[in-house]
Amino acid sequence: MEITIDMIKELREKTGCGIMDCRSALQNANGDFDKALEELREKGLKKAEKRANREASEGRLEVYIHSEGRLVVVVEINSETDFVAKSDAFKDLAHEIALQIAAASPKYISEADIPEEVIAEETALITERVRAEGKPEAIIPKIVDGFMKKFKDETVLLNQKYIRDESRTVTDLINDRVAALGERIVVRRFIRWALGETTQKPADEEEAA
Repeated sequence: MEITIDMIKELREKTGCGIMDCRSALQNANGDFDKALEELREKGLKKAEKRANREASEGRLEVYIHSEGRLVVVVEINSETDFVAKSDAFKDLAHEIALQIAAASPKYISEADIPEEVIAEETALITERVRAEGKPEAIIPKIVDGFMKKFKDETVLLNQKYIRDESRTVTDLINDRVAALGERIVVRRFIRWALGETTQKPADEEEAA
């Protein structure tokens, strides 16, 4: 199958990878866009994995202001190098994550950031409610696990459904950029201020790849 300039351009826009990498992936996939996309993604993730011990200390602070100053989000996203931090793909990712935080209002970056007392309290409340509904004792733990998964998926940034495509998570979004850029990308911390709400404590750092 002939690999056209338009095909290469589309794949490059989707992944942020170089022209030669996109051409090669399309050739290997015989023009199948999805297969070429997956090849580039796996190649980029493997490259990033080899650099897993490198410190991600570069990056940017992204500020998003919505509704005439009634909502403000500040998020710190880190990369390994200043070169990547200044790339359009990285800047776009930082902006998308800021939008995600503004729209979906996560409380934590990762599941590891949820305090043990919060997990215990939520588990106890759900267990009590399910038991009050008369559910058989034997299936209560399974029901509670389902509710806790929903709780984490709604409150943890990396678990949340991406606001532009609910078939994907924020982790998927970040991993796409990791694959394209070949570096670790870390969501370090964020804060979300909404007029009239209690100030949210900045979330701790967490990595998404």
